[in-house]
Amino acid sequence: MSEISIVLIEDHDLTRMGLKAALQSNSTLRVIGEAPNASKGLKLLETAKPDVAVVDIGLPDIDGIELTRRFRQWQAESGDTATKILVLTMDHTEDAVLAAFAAGADSYYMKDTSIDKLTEAIQATHTGNSWIDPAIANVVLRQMRQGLPEDQPTDKPKTVKIEALSSEYEQVLETYPLTQRELEILELIVAGCSNGQIAEKLYITVGTVKTHVRNILNKLCADDRTQAAVRALRSGLVA
Repeated sequence: MSEISIVLIEDHDLTRMGLKAALQSNSTLRVIGEAPNASKGLKLLETAKPDVAVVDIGLPDIDGIELTRRFRQWQAESGDTATKILVLTMDHTEDAVLAAFAAGADSYYMKDTSIDKLTEAIQATHTGNSWIDPAIANVVLRQMRQGLPEDQPTDKPKTVKIEALSSEYEQVLETYPLTQRELEILELIVAGCSNGQIAEKLYITVGTVKTHVRNILNKLCADDRTQAAVRALRSGLVA
């Protein structure tokens, strides 16, 4: 794996130093810059152009969400869109989560998770996959389900269309949309339920659950359950 360049934007010196030391203990990661506030952080991102920016939400001048929005605007104007953004925070409230993704964050990581998971999140973000901390997955799915149509005919299964990240995904999902049952199972997966628990909650067999899970992964072109939820979030559900 090629080396991933990282910029850390975090106002707490000890936290930032600890993150830097921990990340650089991994031979595939290299911290090329750090900043204690958003103003310096934004300038650093524009000049250093790292692969991944790790941005704390609670910065002292402007918050990390506004920094993300401004940097995305700069990227759009400059045409330099390589840098991915991983938001780092202790805040898992719905407003913070949705605001971060609306501003253009690629991934959302909770500070109380292990450094191994942070490394995993950075690597996933670098490769173009969103990484969503399990602590906020339910917030994500709750927002997704708000797009469910309420007035479809009862003799026809409820479905939703997902606007995928690429035309390839979009074509797949237009042909094979997620059903209401698949969305229910997706929510239970993110809630941490096993196949057996899902079967018990929905009064279906484990074999049926496995079939639905396989169909969900195929429709979302996902390798695993977490990636399926991430893809659904990043694309968004519409009626």
